Amino acid sequence: MAAINRENLKCELSDLKNNKQIVQFDGKPKIGYVYSSYLIQQCNRVPNLTQRASLVHHLLESYGLLEKVLSLTCDKVNDDVMRGFHSSDYLDFLKGDVDIEDESSEEFGLGYDCPPLENLYDFIAVIAGGSVAGAKALVSGSVDVAVNFCGGWHHAQRDGASGFCYVNDCVLAILELETKFKRVLYIDLDIHHGDGVENAFAYSRKVFTLSLHKYEEGYFPGTGAVQDVGLGQGRNYSCNVPLRDGACDETFIHVFQTVLQEVMVRFRPEAIVCQCGADGLANDPLGTFNLTSDAYARCTAVIQGYGLPSLYLGGGGYHKANASRCFTTILASLLGEKLSTDIPEHDYFDWYGPSFELDISKGLRRDENSPEYIRILLQQVLGNLKLISSKS
Repeated sequence: MAAINRENLKCELSDLKNNKQIVQFDGKPKIGYVYSSYLIQQCNRVPNLTQRASLVHHLLESYGLLEKVLSLTCDKVNDDVMRGFHSSDYLDFLKGDVDIEDESSEEFGLGYDCPPLENLYDFIAVIAGGSVAGAKALVSGSVDVAVNFCGGWHHAQRDGASGFCYVNDCVLAILELETKFKRVLYIDLDIHHGDGVENAFAYSRKVFTLSLHKYEEGYFPGTGAVQDVGLGQGRNYSCNVPLRDGACDETFIHVFQTVLQEVMVRFRPEAIVCQCGADGLANDPLGTFNLTSDAYARCTAVIQGYGLPSLYLGGGGYHKANASRCFTTILASLLGEKLSTDIPEHDYFDWYGPSFELDISKGLRRDENSPEYIRILLQQVLGNLKLISSKS
């Protein structure tokens, strides 16, 4: 993969008050990588994603990328942090002996896709701790960019688990960022709509949520129509960009760049959280897009072009080796590093057969996002964005 040229990605924004053109980013950012062996161990337990955290960490290590970042330690978050979003009833239930036969389990979202796990409260406190640690590093200014591929669990709701997500670490990280930054932009690249985060801030003008995802009847979580723009005082501060099956790199990047540019001008965020769910990759068992790692690297490089404090999280990605390839490509892009396409030998090398290459080939799925569909979609989305209040 070729290194991303940041000089070509400098982004100019219009200062809405004095109409000056300002360059937001120049030079290499100081990047922090959230790590603890216990965090990796716990993230390995996420249903349908067992062992993926280890694959990601060891591939990053094998390429020497972890030598080029600052290590950010993390620990479990306490009750006060957790209760900043999740309800006391839900948290208290998780502290007990969760039994799938208990009717309360279903009430709190525990079941098919979120089965009870041993020491469940400890598990969510550790998972949340990783993303909160990244946010704290941004608040303190010790890093310009924080990365936690063990985070990104965007479906969890205030009162329960959902979609393999038992805790919404994205929301908790945003709440930490709000202690310093007045406006936070949340970007969701996962193929599934970031419903938990949108719901958390649906009434807020301080957090803008932008989600690119598949939207179709019967496709989880079933939310995220283009008409869903937030509620009450937060109306127009949620932006949903529903795409159809087969979205390819060119389609995804074009839509993302077009929408993000308008969001940045209208909302003027001071910090960014980006969930990089890799289930939009070609041949993901739960996805129907046709993306390669390049789409994610290009999108995150565009975000970096604005030079704002940024937190990058993981998320979906159910072809574990491909998700690991993708996250590695993202970090290399953020560092401006060019990686060999031949994966280095390491403990998890066998997972990357038969090609043993870093690159991910797009599949044969047809892109159902016709030029006319994209034209109408962008017209709707950009029309919604023009309604953002200038008094936010």
